Amino acid sequence: MDAELTSTAALWWAVLISGVYHGVNPGMGWPLAVSAGLMEARRGAMAKALAALAIGHLVAMTAILLPFSMMTLLLDWQSEIRIGAGLLVVSMGIYLLINRKHPRFLARVPPSRLALWSFLAAMAHGAGLMLVPIYLGLCGTDVADAGHQAAQQLMGQNILTALTVAGAHTLAMTFAGGVLAVIIYLWLGLRFLSKTWFNLDIVWALSLILVGAFGIYSAHIGH
Repeated sequence: MDAELTSTAALWWAVLISGVYHGVNPGMGWPLAVSAGLMEARRGAMAKALAALAIGHLVAMTAILLPFSMMTLLLDWQSEIRIGAGLLVVSMGIYLLINRKHPRFLARVPPSRLALWSFLAAMAHGAGLMLVPIYLGLCGTDVADAGHQAAQQLMGQNILTALTVAGAHTLAMTFAGGVLAVIIYLWLGLRFLSKTWFNLDIVWALSLILVGAFGIYSAHIGH
């Protein structure tokens, strides 16, 4: 029981840490919030931009996780689903490692639609996929022989877990990105940002491969 609680706690920490990681990554949009605040010369514009980015990211995370919450309808294939999801995440990481060009369609989204931009950016970079192996590890799958009613109840629990994971992850992302945005906005400015721009594309791709491999391993050993 202690080992199970430790494993669950570690997975929830992974949800939060991945959120902080996404928030720190400039590719998830916090520089756009700084730009909005500086262009309009008011903090409210930056806060509004951060909120829009959070909404778009939350919708993207939910759109990725909810379909996997239906896996309780296929309890007999839970290991195969988790391995397949892990392979999908690894494949996305390899693709991003080979193709480092940023999707051009993101540049066509007007600045007034930051929520849409955030949603598309999260989808294009595989941000939601990174959560899938973690989420599947949190799903309850111990009532496979308890009948249809128990399976329906379990599916409801997993849907709630999906929403909680998406929400907790997005809060951590928004907090991390917001802290950086405030520091740049109040003290450093966009000129500092342009001189010290950091690119996490390679680290991002490698992290997807690592998380996917972890998902495959944990499914293989039955955790």
